[in-house]
Amino acid sequence: MHVKIQTYIPHLALQEFIACMFIAENRSEGGEENVFSPFPPNPQNSIIFYIRDAPLIHRGHIERATSIPPCIFVAQHTERINSKMGKDHLMVYVGFKPGGLYRLLGIPMNKLINEPTDGKDLYGNEISLILEQLNEATSWTGIIKVVEEFLLSKLKGLRPMEPFDQAIEQLVREHGNMSMDYIAGLSCLSFRQFERKCKDKIGVPPKLYARIARFSKAYRMKEINSSLSWTNLAHSSGYFDQMHLIRDFKEFTGVTPTMMDHVLKHTIHKMQTDLVI
Repeated sequence: MHVKIQTYIPHLALQEFIACMFIAENRSEGGEENVFSPFPPNPQNSIIFYIRDAPLIHRGHIERATSIPPCIFVAQHTERINSKMGKDHLMVYVGFKPGGLYRLLGIPMNKLINEPTDGKDLYGNEISLILEQLNEATSWTGIIKVVEEFLLSKLKGLRPMEPFDQAIEQLVREHGNMSMDYIAGLSCLSFRQFERKCKDKIGVPPKLYARIARFSKAYRMKEINSSLSWTNLAHSSGYFDQMHLIRDFKEFTGVTPTMMDHVLKHTIHKMQTDLVI
């Protein structure tokens, strides 16, 4: 299996709402068969363009694996998704800062939760044109330029940044380990106002979002260093104790930590492990 990943610093004008961009390529050699890899929820929304060989995905509530469109907008997820890359896979990933996807689309994020949205449903033939340009690009630099030009063309319609956006970004930087009342205060909102705005701009209540951010840090640490004990992992991630981490692990992955250890040993490392805020 040949895996190649290249990260890019977003265009300066995009850095207000875009956190990261990368291109990833995976080519399986000979009769090698890719397996489904687990992707538990994390606090980052994204746009993904599949230039070659879009993956199959499988969710716990759907019996069969399904193919996905060549361009998807991914809002907040609260459940694990299993993804199986194709044998000749090339993708572009655009990761948003918290609230950034809402600022781009202006759609209440709770309407998009747990379901990747076909880019053509949002931007119609414009996405078809971009996919053509991506296929015609002769270099990875050219691929990034196509994606950046698409995003730059949307800046005039970008919703303005609010204190909420800066506050929720700080919550994610602290991996969810902040008082909700304090974050609401940073947003210049009452807690009820903050909660309503979080559901609208993020898609889920703030306490759940903070749990996802905390769990995401723990999961990525475990991916990087599988020898970490669950007790050390819990303390390093800001959990009160090991049992709180195990509770979140079961909720967000659908399996026990021991079962997930086994799964991770038989799958490739996640491409975006260190790219989530």
